[in-house]
Amino acid sequence: MAEPTDFVRPSYNYLRKIKVKIKIMVNDTISDVLTRIRNGCLIQSQIVLIPLTKLSEQICHTLQKEGFIDSFKRDAEKRSFEITLKYKAATYSNSNSSVPLKGKGVREARVLQLSKAASTRKPCITNLRRISKPGLRVYTRAKQIPTVLGGMGILIISTSQGIMTDREARFRGIGGEIVCSVW
Repeated sequence: MAEPTDFVRPSYNYLRKIKVKIKIMVNDTISDVLTRIRNGCLIQSQIVLIPLTKLSEQICHTLQKEGFIDSFKRDAEKRSFEITLKYKAATYSNSNSSVPLKGKGVREARVLQLSKAASTRKPCITNLRRISKPGLRVYTRAKQIPTVLGGMGILIISTSQGIMTDREARFRGIGGEIVCSVW
């Protein structure tokens, strides 16, 4: 009688190397889209791939219209969207300062500080937060739509007339489900 052999499951990286198509099941597609964009901003990636759904297309269109992402294009072959993230240059520099010195006839001397001009890329999206979750849906009326950071950020709201920002929903007088906040 033959001995049963132990089955060793191959690793995910090994399967990627040999080009095996792996289907990942996602229950909450909106959270998946937001997490992929957030992770892309954290590692300062230029391009992020997200799954192809109508809802993710509308969210990307809203983010592009509000200036949080540069562009997005549909890749039907891979069944995904390719989002080009938007970054702004942030430069930091220390200025010269004057320090009063003690002594006869010396009023003040200029102290030259090292000027460090380092330019780094800073993402336009500071924070993405999912508000209405599958376990707890959050709805609002048109007159009770909250503002994000005093109007500096946006809420993405799912209404009966489609996905729109909080400003559009207030202007049209429509309430709906608060999907996420972006600033």
